[in-house]
Amino acid sequence: MASSIQDIYLTGLRNAHALEAQADQLLSRQVERIENYPAMRQRLQQHIEETRRQSQRLEQILQAHGTSESTLKDLATGFMGNMAALAHVPMQDEILKNSFANYAFEHFEIASYKALIEMARMAGDAQAEPLLQESLKEEEAMAEWAGQALPEVVRTYVQRETEGKTSGI
Repeated sequence: MASSIQDIYLTGLRNAHALEAQADQLLSRQVERIENYPAMRQRLQQHIEETRRQSQRLEQILQAHGTSESTLKDLATGFMGNMAALAHVPMQDEILKNSFANYAFEHFEIASYKALIEMARMAGDAQAEPLLQESLKEEEAMAEWAGQALPEVVRTYVQRETEGKTSGI
């Protein structure tokens, strides 16, 4: 049986909401552990707030269509976010692995929002497009920051490691 554009779009919105739940958990666990990288801690805290606003925008769009997010998907991806953050904890270079993962994750979110914008157009949901564009801009800004911050994170990590200081987080 063929799916309608509306069904595909609503599934995409629910998936994006679950992705934001995952991002919230992933970043929150990282922020709890960061001690030696204050700029990263500050930017991740800012992005957690952006992530929560993005979730609210998605909820607003879903409510306009008479539906809501998928609690099951949100719980599952939130759990995966926690597990992903914990996976790097025992690694000496935890901060580097988190930086790489965050950079990749932001690009995944960018792709998701670009797809949602196209789906919204196809579904005739002109009211959602500005909300989705706002989230896309935030994700693009975070991805750009993550890419620009990476060399400094690497330098700080290597310097701290070679001086025998706590370097991972």
